[in-house]
Amino acid sequence: MDAYITAIRPQDVARQVEAMLQRGDVNRFVLRPVARGGMLDQERLGAARYAAGVQAVVELEVAVAAQPR
Repeated sequence: MDAYITAIRPQDVARQVEAMLQRGDVNRFVLRPVARGGMLDQERLGAARYAAGVQAVVELEVAVAAQPR
């Protein structure tokens, strides 16, 4: 099951991931970008990966523009 992470500060991201792991049934985390993939998003991604450990997949959501017709 996928879990979307919306916290902004890296320490809040880690807390949110840890809380979801304790509730169970989550093995994949998707971070919604807040800085268009910039440095803050990279820090958030690192915090989530550290909190999730090796047993979970953590990735940053990527917005894809629609193709013109």
